[in-house]
Amino acid sequence: MIVWLSSELMFFAALFAMYFTIRSVVPDLWAAETQKLAFGFALGNTSILVLSSVTCQLGVFKAEHFQPRRAGGILNIAKWGMREWYYLSFILGAIFVSGQVFEYATLVSEGVAINSNAYGSVFYLTTGFHGLHVIGGLIAFLFVIGRTYAAKRFGHREAVFAICVSYYWHFVDVVWVGLFAVIYILQ
Repeated sequence: MIVWLSSELMFFAALFAMYFTIRSVVPDLWAAETQKLAFGFALGNTSILVLSSVTCQLGVFKAEHFQPRRAGGILNIAKWGMREWYYLSFILGAIFVSGQVFEYATLVSEGVAINSNAYGSVFYLTTGFHGLHVIGGLIAFLFVIGRTYAAKRFGHREAVFAICVSYYWHFVDVVWVGLFAVIYILQ
């Protein structure tokens, strides 16, 4: 898992290099196009993704204690198991992706498309590839949750699978925090 995440790190490093290279070539375009970004919306969407990392880690703690499902009522979150925390992480991740789609639609309506100029190309490539990675993480959450239903006994193997998925999810979240800082803060 660590080797694979290292290769993913190289992939995103290349996307960051592309972003900074093209930004340095046409700085006036960046000044004009970044004004169309909705910082407040993106900050809220980022907060949702970061919160999903917290809920994912709470699920990991439950997986480490071999507690795949809740031990109390659904409203008693202190008794939630890994499954419930991963469901919540999935929902938050899906909200993040939906927010990205909404932001894309808004930007396209304002004339920022992938084929409109260099800024549009770089913006959609970096955030789009990240979005695909988030969708991959959402699918991984479904596999982990599915294994809690399929396994006769939640053991070490299932816990390790859940922990590996959390490594990926945290990685994707950290990459987004970097992208958010570069795209929305360092305009």
